[in-house]
Amino acid sequence: MVVGILADDITFNSLSIIESDIIWKRFDSLADLVASKTDLIINFMDDAAEGNYNQYSNAVFINSVFTTLEDSKHPKNVVRFNGWKSFYERTIWEIAGKFSNAHESFICSLNKTYHLHADEIGFPSANIISMIINEAYFAFEENVSTKEEIDLAMKLGTNYPKGPFEWSSIIGLKNVFQLLNNLSSKDSKYTPASLLLKETEQL
Repeated sequence: MVVGILADDITFNSLSIIESDIIWKRFDSLADLVASKTDLIINFMDDAAEGNYNQYSNAVFINSVFTTLEDSKHPKNVVRFNGWKSFYERTIWEIAGKFSNAHESFICSLNKTYHLHADEIGFPSANIISMIINEAYFAFEENVSTKEEIDLAMKLGTNYPKGPFEWSSIIGLKNVFQLLNNLSSKDSKYTPASLLLKETEQL
């Protein structure tokens, strides 16, 4: 299977070292990616949902956590997945869209499994982690403790692999804010903390 990929260096290197039957072809632009003669394409960039995939007829994966396929009006060969940093490295991928045999074959080639979800804003793990990060910002805003101590407390007290502020640094605070902001349009419990908003605006 020949797979075209649009990704940063870290993501590309972490995927290309996986032992599989995949032949990776890296592209520098979306235009070149969708014009490729590959068996499947995958876009890991944060703005993947904004692209036009109409001219590509084979299976497509796009990293799109806070924008749905319906809102993007993408063709049926496009599925969205949680491609946030560290999330795609897990053994189970979160996916939404019309999953085909080609999509499944690709996932299997990566030695991963998947969970299919409704085409709704966010994915379960992204929503929960973002809420945890948001609550940590509320605590920091109220001078409960420092960011470092909150991270340490969550790792020691809940056995989290990373603290909420460490998560926000890996995922990208803009991604966390955008997801919370989009979710809050339907449910106020996702309203971003004012300090989270302020730090996002300073980036």
